[in-house]
Amino acid sequence: MRLLNQTLFLAGLALSSLTISAQAADEVTVAYQTVIDPSKVAQADGLYEKLTGVKINWRKFDTGAEVITAVASGDVQVGYVGSSPIAAAASRDLPITTFLIAAKLGESEALVVRNGSKINQPQDLIGKKIAVPFVSTGHYSLLAALKHWKISPAKVQIINLRPPEITAAWQRGDIDAAYVWDPALGKAKQSGKVLTTSAEVAKWGSPTFDAWIVRKDFAEKHPDFLEKFSRVTLDAYAAYRNNPNAWISNADNLDKVIRLTGANKEEIPGVLASNIFPLVNEQIELLGPTTAKALADTSDFLKEQGKVDSVQKNYLPFVSNAFVKGGKQVATK
Repeated sequence: MRLLNQTLFLAGLALSSLTISAQAADEVTVAYQTVIDPSKVAQADGLYEKLTGVKINWRKFDTGAEVITAVASGDVQVGYVGSSPIAAAASRDLPITTFLIAAKLGESEALVVRNGSKINQPQDLIGKKIAVPFVSTGHYSLLAALKHWKISPAKVQIINLRPPEITAAWQRGDIDAAYVWDPALGKAKQSGKVLTTSAEVAKWGSPTFDAWIVRKDFAEKHPDFLEKFSRVTLDAYAAYRNNPNAWISNADNLDKVIRLTGANKEEIPGVLASNIFPLVNEQIELLGPTTAKALADTSDFLKEQGKVDSVQKNYLPFVSNAFVKGGKQVATK
């Protein structure tokens, strides 16, 4: 755990101390993850490239921590990350901006316990092996759940594994439980049961979300790309939210989501229904003090848990609604 934190810290130092030129606007590298959301259809259809007129190199990542490291190094300009990695990165003063809320998380992330593990209630987790990607939204939710249940993290064996590694460890019987998202979550559910979800953890006072972030140097040079990127994403969200049943009934939509996520067809409707995909007016409201406070609260919790060394006085400089509004100004310190 401390090793991963150190890696992120060093990446932050590298980004702070080096001047890295943003890529030309005709080519951008975007980090995505295998989460289930309506914008996967737009990605599969090449709509981002069509509207922006930019060649996009899509790179798949398994965790937000890996995305943060890639953004910090300059290899990636735009990335899909959970709120916990964003909070950790902002706490270390990485020059990033959260410019689009991808989803307010619900049951799409959950703590699953293996059948036969004799875990029937939270207290049964003591002494058991729980896998989770460190510095992820799942990690944050797991720690928040343990705190809610008054279980010290020291009393359980928390193991740092990426989602594909969690699936392999689960199949081998190496772990008793996992806090993860799809497609690893769906595979674990086949031989396990859900003990809690991020929807419940949110009700306990620790909500999580996924978002798109951008390097500030890139945002300052190429706001037009981010405005059009946001428009494509929000159009995809509107297509789903305006008629969820019709969207789900479209086999082509499901096939494209499966192709980019590896999810099971049967789980897609439930995952989509469990999350909230904010539209334009909601984005404008969220991308301000609301998200800044969420990042601050998350950072305070991570510091309390010893996952970050210090926190920012204000997280608003790491959030901007300029691009969802079609504006040009980038939030700065």
